Amino acid sequence: MHLLRTAAAGACALALHAGAQAQTDVVDGTGRTIRPPAKVERVYAAGPPASVLVYAIAPHKLVGWTRALRPREAEFFDARAAALPELGRLTGRGNTANVEVVLRARPDLIVDVGFVAGSYASLAERVEAQAGIAYALFDGQLERTSATLRALGRLTGDPAAADALADWFEGELGEIRVRLARVEPGERLRVYYGRGPSGLQTGGRGSINLEVLDLLGAENVAAEARAGLITVSPEQVLLWNPQVIFTTDPNFWSRAWRDPLWRAVDAVEHGRLYLSPHLPFGWFDFPPGPNRLLGAWWAGALLFPKAFGDVDLERKVVDFHLRFYHRRPSAAQLEALLNEPGVRAKP
Repeated sequence: MHLLRTAAAGACALALHAGAQAQTDVVDGTGRTIRPPAKVERVYAAGPPASVLVYAIAPHKLVGWTRALRPREAEFFDARAAALPELGRLTGRGNTANVEVVLRARPDLIVDVGFVAGSYASLAERVEAQAGIAYALFDGQLERTSATLRALGRLTGDPAAADALADWFEGELGEIRVRLARVEPGERLRVYYGRGPSGLQTGGRGSINLEVLDLLGAENVAAEARAGLITVSPEQVLLWNPQVIFTTDPNFWSRAWRDPLWRAVDAVEHGRLYLSPHLPFGWFDFPPGPNRLLGAWWAGALLFPKAFGDVDLERKVVDFHLRFYHRRPSAAQLEALLNEPGVRAKP
C-alpha cells in the first residue's frame, strides 16, 4: 500500500509538472517558443507598451519603467509603482538601455510589445543570447491586446489575472464594434491626427500611432500616406482640410487657435480641435498600448454622438484604471481628465 501511495504521488507530481510546463511555454509574435524559468518574479519591460501590460497583470513583478513616472503621472499609482526606477528602453526611438542595464535589473523575463518583425525580432534574439534571459516579443496592435495579455499571463505565472483582463478587454472592443455598426456612412467626418508641437506629424492607414482612428473606421485624411509617422507641410493640411483634428500635444492645441494657418482649417474654424487626455498615459498614443481603449471611447463620442452619446465615459475611465493601474482615480483627477480644456470643446 505504501508503495502504491508513493507511486501515485509521484505520478501526480509528474502530471502537475507537465501541466505547469505546458502552461508557461508560449509562442511569441516572432514564432519563437519562449521558455521562462519555473518562477518569474522580476520582469523587465523593454518598451512603454510592455510596461503597461506587465503592470496590469502583475504590478509587483515589474522591475522599473522605461521612463520614470513624472509627479502628475505618479499620482495615479500606489507608492511602490511611483518609486520604480527608470531603466530606459531597449527598443524604438530614443532607446537608452542595453544588455548591461538589463543584467543589473536582474530580471527573470524580458518582454516587449510592438512591432514583431525586422530589427525588433533580431534584437530580441540577440539580447536573449547575450543575457541568457528569456525575451518575449508580442504584436502591439490594439486588436491583439487580449491575446497578448493571455500569453503574458502564462509567461509570468499569472494566467487567471491575465485572462480576466483579456475577457474584459474583448468585451469593451465588442461593445465599440456594436456601436460603430449604427454609424451611417454620411456621419463619418474627415479626421486629421496632429502630433508634436507643430501638429505636422501624422501617419497613414495602419500606423500603430493612429490605431484609434482605424478602430473607429474614421476617415483619416492622411490614409494614403505610408504606415508609420510622417511629417507633412501646412499646405498639405490645408488641402486635406479635415473636419476634425485630434492631438496629444497641449502646445500645438493652444497655439493652433491663434495661428492664421490653422484657423483656416475647417476643424479649427468650427471648434473641432480636440486634445486627448494624457495622464497617466495617453489615451490616443504615448504609448501605443491598451491605454488607447479609453481614446476609442472618447474619440467615438466626439465623432459619432448618436452612437456613443449615452456612454458613461467617467465609468469607463474608473473601470479601466482599476483594472490596469490598480487604483481608482480621485474626483479631482476625473475632473481634470474629462473636462480639461480641449478634451471636449474649444477654449
